[in-house]
Amino acid sequence: MAMAQDSSSSSSRLRSLDTAVVTPSGPPLPPSCLPLTFLDLQWIYSPPVERIFFYRIASTRDATDHLISDLKRSLSTALRVYFPLAGHLRVAHGCTTAATRHDIVYEPGDGVAFTVAEYDGADLASDHQPRPVAELARFVPRLHPAVGDDGAALLAVQATVLQPHGDLALGVTVHHAACDGVGSTGFLHTWAAACSGAVESLPPPPVIDRTLVVEPVEGLYEHYTRNLLRTEEIEFVKMSPDQLLATFMLSSEHLQRVKDAVAGEAARRGSQTPPRCSTLVAALGFVWSCYLRAKTETSDGAGEPESPTYFIVPVDHRAWMKPPVPATYFGNCIGPAIGAATERDLASGDAGGLFTACSAIAAGIARAVASPEWETMVERVKEVGTRGVLSVAGSPRLRVYPRLLLPLVPRCHRRTPVGKGGLWSLLGPQRLSS
Repeated sequence: MAMAQDSSSSSSRLRSLDTAVVTPSGPPLPPSCLPLTFLDLQWIYSPPVERIFFYRIASTRDATDHLISDLKRSLSTALRVYFPLAGHLRVAHGCTTAATRHDIVYEPGDGVAFTVAEYDGADLASDHQPRPVAELARFVPRLHPAVGDDGAALLAVQATVLQPHGDLALGVTVHHAACDGVGSTGFLHTWAAACSGAVESLPPPPVIDRTLVVEPVEGLYEHYTRNLLRTEEIEFVKMSPDQLLATFMLSSEHLQRVKDAVAGEAARRGSQTPPRCSTLVAALGFVWSCYLRAKTETSDGAGEPESPTYFIVPVDHRAWMKPPVPATYFGNCIGPAIGAATERDLASGDAGGLFTACSAIAAGIARAVASPEWETMVERVKEVGTRGVLSVAGSPRLRVYPRLLLPLVPRCHRRTPVGKGGLWSLLGPQRLSS
């Protein structure tokens, strides 16, 4: 299937050259139906996960075309392992409006839309400078929505050649109801191994069995169905035209200074149990405190400094489920850890702001691990959403960067919050190509 479409502006132009459907490699796979669990359902109305990998290639057009062919071939190999991503999200047969359930359905012949495009404009693969989200959004493929009996697509890919240098922007969009970050990055690493030719040494295959997630309370799925926010009710999907996306690098020395400041403040306060300020907590606490300080110093500053504000961190519950879920489980197995503090305490210009932020986040994570309280999760997230919340996506341990998809390290990577104000991504250690 071929498509051609021009999108012009005064300074740049995107041309969509072709869209093909990539199916799993090898003989046809049998039909499959995976029912969503209550942990999948919490993401059914959320915006999809969108990533863009920028590669400095500077190659001839023939070489670039060959590279894109390799990406399609290896995607087909990865889809044989992660076949649910080639399927569709559908309402389960026989469901009533009052008790709607959803399935991920794969049928022979299902596949993933792979779009090839060209873009004339700025050198986007060269740095981590702030970019308008609207500029980056053109490199993100859209998921095909549900139409009639055809379910919604779960995965889409777009490879955009950046002219005039011949660099590459690879956009990958995944429906969050299909899997969490563990599943999506496992898929990416499998795709990367296949693209590099290491077909005989692919990463461990995913465990595709939704029966492994057991509802801790009967009727939890129906409770989520009745109380989840719909897409149009989620405020943070609304984006201002001038919203920017930028990448900030925090060195190990920088984060150690944050830890030292928190430890010093704990000693000054005579705290017998200082917060467990891991590298993750230090990074999150630093961002949260800086965010509130910036808000109070601008016209967006809070009018009620004693009012609470919140920070949401995703927690992987695979090891904490009863019974535990395998580490390679493919699906959603995360829940929110919620840190809470007043805006005044967080915006303190000395070490007090860092101490407050890190303490609140560490406490929120500890509570979520000890007692996730799935029964009240929807209500708690709704409440903090109305009061002001900053949230983070991703985790350093997912190792997004190492040689993803091409035989070279991405020059830079963007987790695009297209339309998601108040969300930022955490990527973890990285070493970029020169």
